[in-house]
Amino acid sequence: MIKIKRNLLILALVLYSVAHFAQVPDRKDEQGMELGKLDLKQDSLALQEALTGWWEKANDTSEERMSWYNDAKFGCFVHWGVYSAPGGEWKGKQVAGYSEHLMRKEKIPLDEYRKTLVETFNPNEFDADEWIRCAKKAGMRYFIVTAKHHDGFAMFFSDAYPYDMRLTKFNRDPMKELADAAKKQGIKFGFYYSHAFDWEHPDAPGNDWEYRNPGGDQLLCGSSWWLSCPQFLPHVEKYVNEKSIPQILELIHKYQPDILWFDTPHKLPLYENIRILKAIREVSADIVVNGRLARFGSNNFGDYKNTGDRAAYFYPVEGYWESIPTTNESYGYSRHDYSHKPVGHFVRLLATAVSKGGNILMNVGPMGNGKWDDNDLRIFNGIGRWLEVYGESIYGNAATDLPVQTWGVTTRKEDVIYLHVYDWPKNNELVVGGLASDIAESWIVSDKKKEAIEYSRISDKDVILKLNGDAPDTMNTVIALTLKNVKESYPVPLLDPARDNTLLAFDAILNGKDLAFGDGKPNRNYVRNWKRNDQSLQWKFRLNDPVDYKLYILYNTVSEEDRGIVSIEVDGKKSEISYTPFTERQGTKNLYAGEIKLEKGEHLITLKGKEYHGNEYMRPIALYLNK
Repeated sequence: MIKIKRNLLILALVLYSVAHFAQVPDRKDEQGMELGKLDLKQDSLALQEALTGWWEKANDTSEERMSWYNDAKFGCFVHWGVYSAPGGEWKGKQVAGYSEHLMRKEKIPLDEYRKTLVETFNPNEFDADEWIRCAKKAGMRYFIVTAKHHDGFAMFFSDAYPYDMRLTKFNRDPMKELADAAKKQGIKFGFYYSHAFDWEHPDAPGNDWEYRNPGGDQLLCGSSWWLSCPQFLPHVEKYVNEKSIPQILELIHKYQPDILWFDTPHKLPLYENIRILKAIREVSADIVVNGRLARFGSNNFGDYKNTGDRAAYFYPVEGYWESIPTTNESYGYSRHDYSHKPVGHFVRLLATAVSKGGNILMNVGPMGNGKWDDNDLRIFNGIGRWLEVYGESIYGNAATDLPVQTWGVTTRKEDVIYLHVYDWPKNNELVVGGLASDIAESWIVSDKKKEAIEYSRISDKDVILKLNGDAPDTMNTVIALTLKNVKESYPVPLLDPARDNTLLAFDAILNGKDLAFGDGKPNRNYVRNWKRNDQSLQWKFRLNDPVDYKLYILYNTVSEEDRGIVSIEVDGKKSEISYTPFTERQGTKNLYAGEIKLEKGEHLITLKGKEYHGNEYMRPIALYLNK
């Protein structure tokens, strides 16, 4: 497995090098050195050294250090800093978006930020034991807190670079207190550290309002500033040497974290990110490192992949991965953000992630006084109550080989398959599509008596469970099945002819190069980069009875210029339909595509392009088959 990953990274390195050489501007310095290409050479050398040396050696122990992480499935992410005190306000004005980005959004000079927020910071109600108890009560198995965010301020006592908690009125080390509390309560512990984006250090990327550095909102020298402004590279190296690496090593030596979480690697050239990872691996082979430290293209040198922030849907990901939802919309505390989702949203999000082989690292933003908002506690406690009953279907679980189900998702631990039923059948008959194995035992997990559920086989591919009464849990009732005569599941999804059905774009077969998934945020669970007529999306499915449907396409577009014509083929019968602009900012549009008559058996729907005007074809999100 390690050799396969190494070979794939070598191939990606070649493609990366070719692509980036093509982007390097045709400029030379006084000595005739081609600017930018020197930097690219450093990237290539760093990659080759890693792939043939220290990184390959570090991966010899990858499975061991990832074992606890893969079993944990659910963690707590905490964004907390001096920015938490104003809570999304500055000088009496509400500041929209992520509150932890206050300094950047309001272009606050460092001296003012230090005097107003750092020196006055006094979270006198902070209780590390209480924080860890809250996470543990919610059923979380690991805990990650912001040791340094983009504002550059260390939330610990840092001898390596003393812009830290000793400057505050609080004058305590909350990171040490949290690390001690986590160890005492048996929770894996780690830090978020902003290694590449720092608004305090005069040589770091990001602060373009006071230092005129690249990497900020003004895009001085462009997004890949190192290609067009290599004169800034010595400054960045100075920042990495003076602050980033020393503080990261300090966190490791002082607090012995189990995991380190990094962000915004695109602010630094790749070789600097790799250099930071190498420094970590030189002192520890046991620390889990996320995928946002050293990343190029869709590849990374971390132990697992990170998907998009605040995702509500998950696209297919191979290997270990993690998603980071937050209770509302901001990661840091915002006194004006009341967009808290219901408990059921997170219960289903967690089960869905596990059903696709992933973890959930759920964020909370404590207040500046050190307390957690009551809305956040309500959500955490609600998830914890559900996990007290159904946790066996989450912890240590993996994806099954069953196809997509119309009523929910499935997980597996050893010889038990768990059915997470989001939509309880009105007739109390639950059809499990694709289950070719026989059932040895079946029961509802919340039933302490484990009363057997009656079942019968519809065919060699499908089983029907006879349920009694209403759903024990309307968020997610879990049914456990132990199997006998185990066989490979039939892979084609079975639709329910008695109800409306949804075929998500994230579950489609993508044909043709360059098609890609959106990040899974609301209105962004689409397929993008649809620009050629040799690209298409396909959905295979089955029906056990004939049914007539009204067919709709849910979509949005890149901009208000995008329009075109697409074709829909249902079992080879083709029709064309025009679509009009509808941007993701507007939401999603439901486009009627006609009526279809489907017989019992297997079917194939193909979505192809005919012509478009603007950036690309529509961005499909789902097909609706409505009764």
